[in-house]
Amino acid sequence: MLKKKAIVLLAASMVLATACSSNSNVTNNSNSASTSSQPADPFGKYETPVTINIAYSVDPNFKSAKGETPENNVWKTAIKENLGIDLQIAWQVAKENFDQKMNLAIASNDLPDAMIVNQVQLNQMVKAGEIEDLTDEYNNYASPAVKKIIESTNGLAMSQATFDGKIMGVPSVTAQDFSWLWIRQDWLDKLGLQPPQTVEDLEKVAKAFVEQDPDGNGKADTIGIAAGTGLFNDFTQGPPNFDFAAIFSAYNSHPGFWMKDADGKPVYGSIQPETKTALAKLREMYAQGLIDKEIGIRKAAEETVINGKAGMFFCGFYAGYWPLPSAWQNDPKANWQSYALPLDASGKYSVMKTNPTDSYLVVRKGFEYPEAPIKMNNFYLRDESIYGNEFMLVRNFFAPTDEISFEYNAAKELLAGTKKPEDFGDFAEYKLLSNTLKTIKNSKKEPYDNLSIEYWNQPDKDFMRAYSLFVGGKNLLDGNVNKLESASYLRTETVVKKWANLSKLEKTAFLKIIMGAAPVDSFDQFVQDWKKQGGDQVTAEIAETIK
Repeated sequence: MLKKKAIVLLAASMVLATACSSNSNVTNNSNSASTSSQPADPFGKYETPVTINIAYSVDPNFKSAKGETPENNVWKTAIKENLGIDLQIAWQVAKENFDQKMNLAIASNDLPDAMIVNQVQLNQMVKAGEIEDLTDEYNNYASPAVKKIIESTNGLAMSQATFDGKIMGVPSVTAQDFSWLWIRQDWLDKLGLQPPQTVEDLEKVAKAFVEQDPDGNGKADTIGIAAGTGLFNDFTQGPPNFDFAAIFSAYNSHPGFWMKDADGKPVYGSIQPETKTALAKLREMYAQGLIDKEIGIRKAAEETVINGKAGMFFCGFYAGYWPLPSAWQNDPKANWQSYALPLDASGKYSVMKTNPTDSYLVVRKGFEYPEAPIKMNNFYLRDESIYGNEFMLVRNFFAPTDEISFEYNAAKELLAGTKKPEDFGDFAEYKLLSNTLKTIKNSKKEPYDNLSIEYWNQPDKDFMRAYSLFVGGKNLLDGNVNKLESASYLRTETVVKKWANLSKLEKTAFLKIIMGAAPVDSFDQFVQDWKKQGGDQVTAEIAETIK
C-alpha cells in the first residue's frame, strides 16, 4: 500500500459526545469486550454517537477529484451511519509540520485520543505510559481480514508493537513495493532517447532533460532528477520515495540495511566502501546540475514533478495516486512511465525488502472506547473500494505483502480474456481486488498492452489505482529485479534509544557530500562517528539476533 503514501497524513482524537450510562453504548456489542456477555462485533455501531476530533496534516497541492473536504466527505457520512462515530476537526497543520506538532503533543502528554504514530513515537509513548494496552481490543475487535494480513508477516509486524507481552499499538502492514524510476516518456520521445539502462545512461538522459528544453517553452528551467532529503529508507521503515536507493544499489551499496559479510556476520550497509563510491557519483551528478539543485531547500520534493519541470524521480508503484494526479491537473498529456532501472553491472535491479510495518494505531491512556479506532480501520479495509481513499481519517494501512503483484496479475489476465472476475473467488484481505476487476475496462482504453497516458480514461474514478498497478506495479514482476533481505529488521534496545540520532548523523553526512558541502573523504570520519555514537553497539546486538 499506499508509504507516503497517502494523499493526506492523518492523526486523530476521540471524545465522548454525551455521557454514557452503565449500559453498553454499542448495538450488539459492549464498550469492553472483556466484560461483554455478547460476542464482539468488529463493525458494531454505537447507539449514542461517539465524536472523534481529528487532527490532520494538509497537502497544499492536493485537490479532491470529487470536490470533498475533510469536513464534508463520503467517509465521514459512512462512518457515522455505519459505526455511530461522528468525525469532527480539532486542528490542522501543513504536512511538513505534522511530525513536529505530534512530537510536541507527545512531549507534553497533550495527546489526541487516537492517532497514527511511527516507531520512535510509539517507543516514547510506551515508555512514558501515555497509551492504552490494546491487547484485548485487538483480539476481540480486529476483523478477521485485518488479523490475517498482520499474521501474514510471520510475527514481524506484531513483534514491533508488543512490549512486555502487551499489544501497545496495531501495526500497519504494507504491500511489498520498491522504489522505481518514473520518467517522462513524452520527453524521451521528443528527444529521441530510450529509458536509461545504466547509471551512465541515466546521467545522459538527465543532461538532455536539463539542456535540450524538453517542455518546449524556450527556457532553461527543466530538472533532470527530482529528489528529497530522505535519500533512502532503512531497515526500520517502509518503501522510500524521491530517493536514490536505485543509484546506491547500482554500485552494490545498500545503505540503511544489514548485510552479511563473508563470515556471515552482519555489517551495516551505510558504512561500507561501496556506499562511498555511490556517494561520489551522486556528488558528481549534483555538481553537473543533473539533480535538483534545491534538494535541501524545497519544502516538498514533489513540487517539481507537479509543476512539470522534472523529468525523472524515484518512487513506489503508488505514484499514480501521488504525486502524478496533481501533475496531470497541470498537464494531462504528461506521459509518466515507470521502469526497474538503472541496472547494476550484472544487469540486475537490486532492491531491499523493507520492513512491512512503518506506522501504528495507538490510543491515549484512559480513553473510554479504545476499540473504536480499531473498528474504524476494519471498516476502512472492508469498504475502501466503495468510498475511495480520500480523507480516511485515523487510518492505518493494511495490505497483504503480495497485494500489488497479485492484483496486477489478476487484472492483466482479465484484460487478456483468460480469466473472469468470478474466477478469483472471495479474497477479503485484497480489499480492492473485486473493484479493480469490475472497473479495469472503464479505466484502461484499448489497446490494453499500451500503457501510454492517452490510452487511459483519466476522469474515471478508479483510474489512479489502475494506472498505479499497471505502470508501477508491473515492475514487481520484471525479471531483472533482484530482491534482497536485510539480515535483520529487529529494533534492538540500542536501536530504540539511539537510532534517531544515528540516522540523522548519517543523512546529514551524506547530504553534505552529495551537495559538495563536505569532501567525499569525510565519509571516513562519518563511519568512525557512527560507530562511536552507538553503531558498534547496535551491530553487536543485531549479531546476537541472527545467531
